[in-house]
Amino acid sequence: MGFKSFALGILFRVAILVALIFLGTTIFLRDHSYLMGAVFLLAIGLQTYNLIRFGNTTNRKITKFLESIRFADFSSSFTKDSNLGPSFREMNMSFNEVIEAFRKTRAEKEEQMLFLQIMIQHINTGIISFDHSGRIGVINGTAKQLLQIPQFKDINDLGKLSKELLVKILHLRPGGSFSIKINPELHLNIQSAAFKMGGNSWTLLSFQNIKTELQKNELQAWQNLTKVLRHEIMNSMTPIASLANSLGIILEEDVSEEQGGFVIEKDSYSDLMDGLNTIEKRSAGLIHFVNAYRDYTNIPQPELKNFSVKALFDNIGVLLKEDLAHVGICLNCEIQPQDLQLTADPELIQMILINLIKNAKEALGKSEHKEIIVRAGLTSHSYPFIQVIDYGEGIVPEAVERIFVPFYTTKKTGSGIGLSISRQIMNLHKGSLQVQSVPNEKTIFTLNFG
Repeated sequence: MGFKSFALGILFRVAILVALIFLGTTIFLRDHSYLMGAVFLLAIGLQTYNLIRFGNTTNRKITKFLESIRFADFSSSFTKDSNLGPSFREMNMSFNEVIEAFRKTRAEKEEQMLFLQIMIQHINTGIISFDHSGRIGVINGTAKQLLQIPQFKDINDLGKLSKELLVKILHLRPGGSFSIKINPELHLNIQSAAFKMGGNSWTLLSFQNIKTELQKNELQAWQNLTKVLRHEIMNSMTPIASLANSLGIILEEDVSEEQGGFVIEKDSYSDLMDGLNTIEKRSAGLIHFVNAYRDYTNIPQPELKNFSVKALFDNIGVLLKEDLAHVGICLNCEIQPQDLQLTADPELIQMILINLIKNAKEALGKSEHKEIIVRAGLTSHSYPFIQVIDYGEGIVPEAVERIFVPFYTTKKTGSGIGLSISRQIMNLHKGSLQVQSVPNEKTIFTLNFG
């Protein structure tokens, strides 16, 4: 029926239904004909069905629209020139616009996903994702090339390459990282991230072979160390060689043989003694340097224990109380939370803190604010940290990174290996030692435990 209005269509069908009921009742009461009554009942039933079906037009369209959204079937189309009136045309147009918007959104997402897949396959970093059951989701060509594991479908297949690697990855926290040497040609640095997709928890791993970079850094480190060793040894050996030559000349020219013995003039004897004393001092300095180098290269592996940070601070306070009080320096300890625990080697961490506090003490020599703060807490990612803060002379910007170089020092006395050893100890703990300094205002050394 070509009605232009849905409302008129309803009214027309209701009118026919009422007319059929009235006419059927009238005829049945007048003629008492059951056959005619049955015919009218059938007609009334058909008209009622037609009315209900016509009334459900909107529901059918909405259902079709929602099913298209539910099953991501955006090929559906709704007729714009509906014969049911302007309200239906507007509804059809709205449905078509929404479907088209979803279609464009899905196309954009597919393009972005394709771009992401191409990018992942072409980057020089290995990428692997796996869910809570260990099933591999994404693995790029670089990861396959690095790991060389045939039919890599489950994260547990990493055990074929290295059992230690698999254990470390399974225990790696989101945001964590570690490095491991698999063989002479493969030294991996691995980082982890977590995300949720499709209602499942996924872990994303990135792999990089840092063998070449390590070799470059190792070569540079040896070159720097060689420069330091050459400089220090030449500083000691050059005057020793010169003095030895001078002493030889004195013995040759100023010593005479008399009555089976040797006689030397008083001035020459004094020069000889001064030269020998100088050689002794320079030799002692060289021995001290060699011992310092030995200490730097023989740091023991940490023996990890779980201990209270408060107990660590209390112990340091007892050890340094008199030394700091003697020069009027106040040591304040702050811990948040108070029951903070640390998993590390307490002896090595104590050694770092004592070294940093002694450095802070020297930096406060001319400062009016004679206070050292030792603070412990948790980062925004719940990783523990310890800071040593002072308000002394500070460190000039050009020396901030150089202070961690072995045997480099800005002090008149000292071997220049204290901070180098401290950073090396933190590296052995899979942590870091960082410094921030504003000269003559504030210096903060931070021990981060990852």
